[in-house]
Amino acid sequence: MISDVKGKVWKFGNNVDTDIICAGRFINSPLDEMKKHVFESTRPEFATEAKPGDVIVAGRWFGSGSSRETAPAAIKALGIGAVVADSFSRNFYRNAIAIGLPAIACPNASSLFQEGDQVAVSFKTGKITNLTSGASVDFESFPAQMLQVLDAGGIENLLRQMVAAQG
Repeated sequence: MISDVKGKVWKFGNNVDTDIICAGRFINSPLDEMKKHVFESTRPEFATEAKPGDVIVAGRWFGSGSSRETAPAAIKALGIGAVVADSFSRNFYRNAIAIGLPAIACPNASSLFQEGDQVAVSFKTGKITNLTSGASVDFESFPAQMLQVLDAGGIENLLRQMVAAQG
């Protein structure tokens, strides 16, 4: 099963566009370079201060804009443990799951968090807890196939594992 996540909350609002997450000019950059520029235009400290396991909490329509996989890939490369949002664009959500970045759609979850709060996400219980305030909210569990993709670290890794298992 995918590991639970604990970390600091990085709070964002509504309609966070993929070009805000990672500008298009970095689309052909290696991932190690691309991750240095996540939220560069709005939160220049993000890429250097975010720690593995930290969680992005956002409002509605996170990841709107282009369908490029670079936005969730760069977030994952930084070690962000999960993205929790009131809602996602379909493209961002699909791309995040496909590369193994947990994207949790949970209406009104963003109202429970402030920037810098400590958060715990339990995939086993389907609960997001604000460790700072004690507030919590349940989220809908991922279907078995999506958990399989997340457990493997993305669909490409899952396919490699399946091929290797077949010998």
